[in-house]
Amino acid sequence: MRQVRTIRYKEIAVDLRRRLGAGEYTAGRLLPSEAELSAAYSASRVTIRKALEELRTEGLVDSRQGFGWFVAEAPVRQPLARLATIEAQLEAEGLRSERRITDFAFVPAPPEVRAVLGVDEVLSVRRVNLADGEPFARVTVWCPERLGRELSLSQVEEQSFYDLLPVRFGGATQTIGADAAGPLDAELLGVPVGSPVLVCRRVTADVAGTPVLIGDYVFPAHRTEFTVELASTEPSIAPGGLRLLEPAPSPDQRGESASR
Repeated sequence: MRQVRTIRYKEIAVDLRRRLGAGEYTAGRLLPSEAELSAAYSASRVTIRKALEELRTEGLVDSRQGFGWFVAEAPVRQPLARLATIEAQLEAEGLRSERRITDFAFVPAPPEVRAVLGVDEVLSVRRVNLADGEPFARVTVWCPERLGRELSLSQVEEQSFYDLLPVRFGGATQTIGADAAGPLDAELLGVPVGSPVLVCRRVTADVAGTPVLIGDYVFPAHRTEFTVELASTEPSIAPGGLRLLEPAPSPDQRGESASR
């Protein structure tokens, strides 16, 4: 009987497809690296890559520079036109939201927080937001001690500051940029050190315009995107709300300034 020749990368693709279907890897989760898969399947990295490319054409996996391969999913779209919590936006996408508090303490306000909130002591809460059980964001929130002194760890684990604080909130200012994951965020978010992340700082004010909350948010770049609807105004090729950042001085320039 003539033996049917099998193609190795297709065999690997079949097995990976089975593992994905069994839920071994959930949406948004990083897959083992090509080197790890190469060792696990006793195959070359070229063969592993061909198997993964086949799964990518089926929309099952995807890859990004700095991340490697991950289970494909539609990114969570976070609209910027309204003040909303992460939980509300995840639920709007049909995802199960969960919070895990990693730090809860009353501490001296960091200098940049003191400059905005105008207080010396703050409640600092760091948490990880999960979407369907997988890390979605690392969040650190600071609020003045006078507003947070009655709050408990269990309360901030269950509800947002917007629900808990005795404040009538007005608007907020959000600053969004790109960065690379440091060791702590990489560990909390389950991504490689140095992988791309979206960073957001939100300063929320009360109805009188006084800042009462600062939140720092870090998102793995493959899991979310920010969207904004622009009203029809004068023709322009520039996106609205952009602000140029002053370039950081070079080491030579810093040395010249110090010597003057």
